Amino acid sequence: MSKKIINSTYSGKQEKAVARYMQEVRDIVAAKLSRRDLLKLGLTASAGGLVSVSGTAFFPNLAVAGASNIHISPPCNKPWTDLLPIPKTCVPAAGDVFSGPPEDHYGCKEKDNRWHPGMNDYYDFKEGRTESHQRWDELGGSAAITARYELMAKEIDWNFYSDVEYPGFNSKVWTYVDLNSDAIGVLRIKAQYQKPIIMRMYNGLPKNGNDNQGFGINQITPHLHNAHNPHTSDGGPMRFYDSGTWWDHWYPNIRAGFASTHKNGTTYNGNWCPGDWQETQSTFWFHDHRFDFTAPNVYKGLASFYTLFSDDIKLDTDDETTGLRLPSGEYDIPMLITDKSFDSTGQMFWDPFMTEGFLGDQQTVNFKIKPKLYVKRRKYRIRFLNAGPSRFIEVSLSNNSNFTRIANCGNLLPKAQIVPSIRLGVAERGDVIVDFSQYAPGTEFYLENRLEQISGQGTTGKRLASSDKTRLLKFIVSDEAVMDESADMSTLQTQTMVPMPVTAKNPAVKKRSFSFSSLNGAWVVNDKLFDPGVISAYPVDGTSELWTLKSGGGWSHPIHIHFEEFQLVSRNGKASNLDIEDKSRKDVVRIGQAAVGTAGSGEVQLYMQFRDWHGDYPMHCHNVVHEDHAMMVLWKVVPPNDPNAGK
Repeated sequence: MSKKIINSTYSGKQEKAVARYMQEVRDIVAAKLSRRDLLKLGLTASAGGLVSVSGTAFFPNLAVAGASNIHISPPCNKPWTDLLPIPKTCVPAAGDVFSGPPEDHYGCKEKDNRWHPGMNDYYDFKEGRTESHQRWDELGGSAAITARYELMAKEIDWNFYSDVEYPGFNSKVWTYVDLNSDAIGVLRIKAQYQKPIIMRMYNGLPKNGNDNQGFGINQITPHLHNAHNPHTSDGGPMRFYDSGTWWDHWYPNIRAGFASTHKNGTTYNGNWCPGDWQETQSTFWFHDHRFDFTAPNVYKGLASFYTLFSDDIKLDTDDETTGLRLPSGEYDIPMLITDKSFDSTGQMFWDPFMTEGFLGDQQTVNFKIKPKLYVKRRKYRIRFLNAGPSRFIEVSLSNNSNFTRIANCGNLLPKAQIVPSIRLGVAERGDVIVDFSQYAPGTEFYLENRLEQISGQGTTGKRLASSDKTRLLKFIVSDEAVMDESADMSTLQTQTMVPMPVTAKNPAVKKRSFSFSSLNGAWVVNDKLFDPGVISAYPVDGTSELWTLKSGGGWSHPIHIHFEEFQLVSRNGKASNLDIEDKSRKDVVRIGQAAVGTAGSGEVQLYMQFRDWHGDYPMHCHNVVHEDHAMMVLWKVVPPNDPNAGK
């Protein structure tokens, strides 16, 4: 079969225009031209992408859920043929010992790795970390580590399309690989509270920075979104490391407040834990966060799941016979939803000049276009993640069944919500329970995204009619009825899981305001571009503050704050404007047009606490194109005696 696939969407002349445009973009990226250089050459970056003086670029505007600024991808004519890739759980290092030097508080005493991976001509990796682990000895140091994971960021070949329709139609993908198992692509790390782990991440991306298929940079900083971690392991935007180096990310897996507001710990159902048990989290993901290159690096595949359980207090235990008795094991399935665009050979295409936001015309689930999933006749937990880069989604079922939603942004809800659909901005998550026992064997229906979005500005708010274009995944109910020991639906819908915090226990000591807008073609916060050398706020350890986030101009921005979850207080000045999905702890909030439902909210006020760790963390728009251009600020948690405390 020929590598080139003819895209029947276009005429021959249009196809040539698209191909010419794509080559122009790749040539410009390879030449590392600045915006000033582009102007000298008679090229400008516009809302639709790069505009060439040749006038040959072709920009159809397709009003469908799969719309893109540039529609280029080969069609998927044989959907539902490939199985959904289920993220495999990573395996700790054999004997609980790293292949290379043992971990250390201040950085490994041996900087060279003894392990010979034999991958991509790498013979020796060197440690990239230079900062010490905060509170290392206090939390048990090496003796407390319960698992040591060895992962590598690596270039692989991956077929997003159906292997039946397009065998060998591979794209060069940058993704995480587990070095101790066959897990590849979208991975999953399972962890438990009070059981610290280390994730040693090797940067095995191509040494030649130009060997990147036209986009991305071979420097990485994996961010565990949104764990309560020390800043040196957070994966901050400036803590990136080069190809051929590695970094030990230490995840204490401890609840907020353990060293500040809840030093004596708390108790849930007779089970004690350090920190505030009500801050128990669940669904995280880790993705690259190298500033200026977050969007292309994540788009290339540097994104995976980290699920954190709470067996220590018998809450969300990873065992459906204990605690909340949520579906577990093979019946707990993470789904990473992201859209892509491809050229005629199957290679992913990225347009860095679409500074409003990049929308691919092919939507994928766990890196597959229109896969299928056979489900048994019982309850499943499904963890939805919108991995962007810029699209808002609203997932629903084609048979009009409701979801029982149990978690939001990684946090268990106060009570389960019965909802017909779930809207997710970029980086937002939603955990649901679906009971497939109610369907006869052979029943088929679809997971859909019917939310219309035709530009990076945000969704139109319109829900499209169900069609092949809106369908993401086919569910096929098997004839196998298996034991289901998870909680029945009535219990899930009535019990309290995690109550909302009482803000009066730690009243806010300061108010701050942040405006998210555009200036001279770039994205800014408080009218300033991101400057990695500037700290914009110095909250004090153990305190809380009220932050107001604003957005004008009809835009939608999913704003993410690292470090600790916040609680929404109001939208547009009124608590009554809060939507059902706002009433829980969150780490991403949508502001601007169509931020909630279709009504929109240009302003939100949130309550946030700053506890336990000192150091710098970012706040940014998680439309990662906006983040890179340059809608991000840094703030720093400091002790009370710091000279900048409270500034």
